[in-house]
Amino acid sequence: MENISIIILFLFVMFTLLGTGVWVGLALMGVAWVGMELFTTRPVGDVMLTTIWSSSSSWTLTALPLFIWMGEILYRTRLSEDMFRGLAPWMARLPGGLVHTNIVGCTVFAAVSGSSAATLTTVGKMSIPELRKREYPEKMIIGTLAGAATLGLMIPPSLTLIVYGVTINESISKLFFAGIVPGIVLAGMFMAYVAITSRVSSKWNPTEEPRMSFSEKLANTRFLLPVILLILVVIGSMYLGFATATEAAAFGVIGSLILAASQGSLSWKSFTESLMGATYTSAMIALILAGAAFLSLSMGFTGLPRGLADMIATLELSRFELLMVLLVFYIILGMFLDGISSVVLTMAVVEPMIRQAGIDLIWFGIFIVVVVEMAQITPPIGFNLFVLQGMTNYQMGFIARAAFPMFLIMVLMVFVLIAFPEVATWLPENIRSRPGG
Repeated sequence: MENISIIILFLFVMFTLLGTGVWVGLALMGVAWVGMELFTTRPVGDVMLTTIWSSSSSWTLTALPLFIWMGEILYRTRLSEDMFRGLAPWMARLPGGLVHTNIVGCTVFAAVSGSSAATLTTVGKMSIPELRKREYPEKMIIGTLAGAATLGLMIPPSLTLIVYGVTINESISKLFFAGIVPGIVLAGMFMAYVAITSRVSSKWNPTEEPRMSFSEKLANTRFLLPVILLILVVIGSMYLGFATATEAAAFGVIGSLILAASQGSLSWKSFTESLMGATYTSAMIALILAGAAFLSLSMGFTGLPRGLADMIATLELSRFELLMVLLVFYIILGMFLDGISSVVLTMAVVEPMIRQAGIDLIWFGIFIVVVVEMAQITPPIGFNLFVLQGMTNYQMGFIARAAFPMFLIMVLMVFVLIAFPEVATWLPENIRSRPGG
């Protein structure tokens, strides 16, 4: 009963602070402060400063701003136009046609971005005008873009996986490799949905693309080579054991600067804009992580995480039942918080439960990311929905309905992960890695 009272107190303070417009990171610190004041005699200020410094000075966290900067640089290049020119000839003859460029384009850009919003904006800027011009169904254009952009959270370099790894002290490199196969499987499920819909929908009457010879398709593929080369440098250096996640991020920044310069899109203005954009995003995430670290410590003093874990243990839930409870919990939480906040806010309580249930923490990281992806397209706070609303001027209800089939596919992906855990665990268990990754 005491645990329930503490939870109610923490939630009341948190939602009061969030409801008044306080930043998420500061709201977490406020809740932690209240917890420390009520449940311990330690000097709160000293503990807070020590915790914030130790969480902010983590070497592993260095990968985060570097990957964000890489995505910001590429966002300001002509990459999106080149990607469409390279992908379109190969997608045109598939069932579903050029709608597949949304999914494949997001999958490719996710491998050099790490951000769902950057992926959505870049690929959407490329594909929406082209697909409208060819009269593809508007709901399919919007829905596939909203769903596929979430792959930026799973396919490495994923900012959410970096945050998760830092929060639970797991290898970032292993988490990255755990996300590759599930990301490709989920992209394949999206493409299968498009193919089936194109065959059964009476509203699917796009303008047919002119046929191209194989040599012409190959000639257009040259536009994809720069981004594929960058992916190979970033992911390949980690896979072969040449680089940790942080070092691979540095290679990615250098590679993206070279790519931008070779395209003629690297100017002093674009350079400073990309640097400031990365600084804003990194500072926001670092503040959330610092607040979460302080909150985790505060919760530890209350005994809440262990108490809840013990309480759930007494319920004798099976692994499947526990995962179903967490699935519903994170879907509800995702309606009100962004993905990174959801992860750092809950790990102090959820991690002991997962360890006690014997669930692999690398696998659970991928489970969390899939559920957090759902939050990106779930009203009322689904971030991808807001980005799409700004790009298309549609009502939020229309965009949410268009994205709903993608939400259901992600729910199906959760059950695929539970039924076949090797989808996420095989690759990280078989990679060559260096210590410190």
